[in-house]
Amino acid sequence: MHVEHHPLVKDFPEKREQLQKLRQEDPVFARKAEEYEALDKQICRVEDGVETLDDAALSALKQERVNLKDDIARDLKRASGGSCCGGCCG
Repeated sequence: MHVEHHPLVKDFPEKREQLQKLRQEDPVFARKAEEYEALDKQICRVEDGVETLDDAALSALKQERVNLKDDIARDLKRASGGSCCGGCCG
């Protein structure tokens, strides 16, 4: 079974340059991006059957990936001059 990866450049194609710039200039953002992509690779290995993990642990990894992606999306929005969600004035 083919499992699709979710790299950040695929999820945010319009933000490719901004992703690269933030990775170079913001160590916290770079760490989040690296963690996200490592999680994505691990999830794909499990779904491909290369690695074994129980369903609860896999679900936890997927939720962690979603949370990181949401956090990264907020960072990208802030970096482009927008507020993160419109509600916190951040």
